[in-house]
Amino acid sequence: MREVVIISGKGGTGKTTLTASLAALWKDKVIADCDVDAADLHLLLEPDIRKKSDFYSGVEAVIDKKICTKCGKCSEMCKYDAISPDYAVNKIDCEGCAVCYYFCPANAITLKERHCGEWYLSETRFGLLVHARLGIAEENSGKLVSLIRRQAKLVAQDRGWDTILSDGSPGIGCPVISSITGASLVVIVTEPTISGVHDMERVLSLSEHFQIPATVIINKADLNEEMSQKIETVVGEKNVSVLGRIPYDPLVTQAMVQGKTVVEFNQGPATKAIRDMGEKLLTMIESYRL
Repeated sequence: MREVVIISGKGGTGKTTLTASLAALWKDKVIADCDVDAADLHLLLEPDIRKKSDFYSGVEAVIDKKICTKCGKCSEMCKYDAISPDYAVNKIDCEGCAVCYYFCPANAITLKERHCGEWYLSETRFGLLVHARLGIAEENSGKLVSLIRRQAKLVAQDRGWDTILSDGSPGIGCPVISSITGASLVVIVTEPTISGVHDMERVLSLSEHFQIPATVIINKADLNEEMSQKIETVVGEKNVSVLGRIPYDPLVTQAMVQGKTVVEFNQGPATKAIRDMGEKLLTMIESYRL
């Protein structure tokens, strides 16, 4: 099974745009949107949901007021001030630590599994998509990412395909680690700015720590040639290749406004660059087959 994960050091570098374009170009693959905290791949792929499942993670305390003696022990023990004066649990403040559950003398408190969101299996014009929606203020996005990747692999195995294309989370936190751990190849999308270089270096260090092969794509590379050269220098010092450069192309925005990927919208400079890099990636991942 080959799994290519598109990530970036921060949001807004164009990783989802690139992922959607590769989804349009590649055949016989499963698409996974692992950016569950701010999922937006569906905006370009327009999925038709075929399967919907609930996502549960962690627990929250529930007080049975018929049993509660209002002794105040739970409120006294709660370090998160999650219990109101009328002995109701605030779901947002509750951390599920279970202290109130263990210390309630009347056994009036139970621990309820927390419903954090939903995950979906959908049909798109480019193939099957596994994606999710994390609830407002909900946590455990890393666990949801792991579930999405696991389901994508099961779907790929069921269809007899050996390629998974994932839109990973930005940054270097838990969702990103969950997105890339065990992947065949990480594609880091950056931009020629000071913050772009800094964030790219952090993600490169992360992929190096987990010993995952990486390559870099510079988006809007022609807007700052000096900074693009610096990116290539930094990447070269880490023995990582720059797969290619995507030039600034206003047609990319026009395509997104129309709800399309740039590669199906026009044959401009960005499309040509993405097509070339898509072919290079397919060749590259053959050597990273798990």
